Amino acid sequence: MKQGRIETITTRIISTTFMVVALAVFKPFGLDAWQWQAYVHLAAFWVIGFSICMMTDVILKYVVKMPRSFEKGAEYIIRRNLWFQFINTPLVALGICLYRHFVLSDRVEGNLFSLVNFLETLVIIAFCSFAIGLYWRFKYRSEYLAMELEETRLLNEELKKFSTNEAKEPIEKPQPQELTLTGTTNESVTLQISHLLYIEAVGNYVKVNHLRNDQVHTDMLRATMKQMEETLQGYPMIVRCHRAFLVNLGQVEQIVSHSGSTQLLIKHCHEFLPVSRSNMAQVRAAIKRENSVSM
Repeated sequence: MKQGRIETITTRIISTTFMVVALAVFKPFGLDAWQWQAYVHLAAFWVIGFSICMMTDVILKYVVKMPRSFEKGAEYIIRRNLWFQFINTPLVALGICLYRHFVLSDRVEGNLFSLVNFLETLVIIAFCSFAIGLYWRFKYRSEYLAMELEETRLLNEELKKFSTNEAKEPIEKPQPQELTLTGTTNESVTLQISHLLYIEAVGNYVKVNHLRNDQVHTDMLRATMKQMEETLQGYPMIVRCHRAFLVNLGQVEQIVSHSGSTQLLIKHCHEFLPVSRSNMAQVRAAIKRENSVSM
């Protein structure tokens, strides 16, 4: 059996056991009315919880198309774990609620299936799931951070290749290298696309930071980030790294990862731009794509 499979099963066993121990301590669903038989029902809860956990892994792998993988990085693992909890929690709650209806309702009529009982069970299981999620996140925090640092190191290597290729004699490109950015008013900014550093959203305006005569200049345009994205969509090296920032990857000096956050160090102005988790994949893909095109 593969090491990853063993680790998955071990994780599910520990998580399910945590849930059952919590139920044994608080004895919801009228478990205290069953005396010693309550432990038999708790064992049944364990089987239900473990089985549904394994079923959720199958759903993630074949339906959601998110197999368990450490090679895809910490961001992928965190996103997959959130999906796991989102799918698994209501399924476990439903399984236990049905068990309450068919097995536990003999002595406790309040266990009969109803929307109220399902919501009650869902809240209890969601609390257990949240506590378990915090435990695993703390336990694997150092491992996640190490993976993020390794990802950052590899991306910086790709970024250096990209910068080296940009510094070479440019090949013929279909897009014009001089561009005029306009807003909803008469203001406009004309610049060499390679001189664009980044664009920042500021209220109803955008700040266009670019080089002019080897100096950093900032121009304000009354426009939205969506308008800027549409104007620059033909330039794949310019990507959205955050809801408030568009960045020219050709002007990124280094990618910095610290305490779970990622930032881009911009050349010339030496400012750090944040990279949101939702945009990290886009930044990574753009760097690799540009390198593959340049090769």
